[in-house]
Amino acid sequence: MNQKGFMQYHLKRSRRARRLRVAVYFDSRVVVTAPQTLGQNAIEQFLAAKQEWITRTQRRFARRPRIVLPVVGDYSDNKDEALRFAQSKVLQWNRIYGYSYKRISIRNQKTRWGSCSRKGNLNFNYKIRFLPERMTDYLVVHELCHLQEFNHSPRFWQMVATALPDHKYLRKQFRALVDAK
Repeated sequence: MNQKGFMQYHLKRSRRARRLRVAVYFDSRVVVTAPQTLGQNAIEQFLAAKQEWITRTQRRFARRPRIVLPVVGDYSDNKDEALRFAQSKVLQWNRIYGYSYKRISIRNQKTRWGSCSRKGNLNFNYKIRFLPERMTDYLVVHELCHLQEFNHSPRFWQMVATALPDHKYLRKQFRALVDAK
């Protein structure tokens, strides 16, 4: 834990990081990811420049209602159930789209809830089983639409809206949930 003035932050050094990144989490934590070779002065200057945004984001999160997931155990305890659940949800929502996909996998990811590979594989976090139903629907439809559109263009969002006309609202709710974890 590092401290500059009154602001506390956690510094993560990364070999893969090419630039500085700051994240503010729902519980007001500030995490800075920096390239391994970047000096402390540069990090502190970056944080000083971002101070207003950090404070504004922390205040915004403080006003949001919290969505709390139940205690879910570990990956191995929940993988099989999560896979069956994800498969049923994909089948349900793919009736609208009729997209072809190869495999559905369950993973133990720290920062991702889902992904879609260019090979047509759908991947979901094992915690999908513990999301509120509308959040699960949003996640599955989002990844299904990536089978056809590998970006977040207006065309992608039109595809999402086919199944979920309220996708903008659901996206905000989902982001609040993700920030809370």
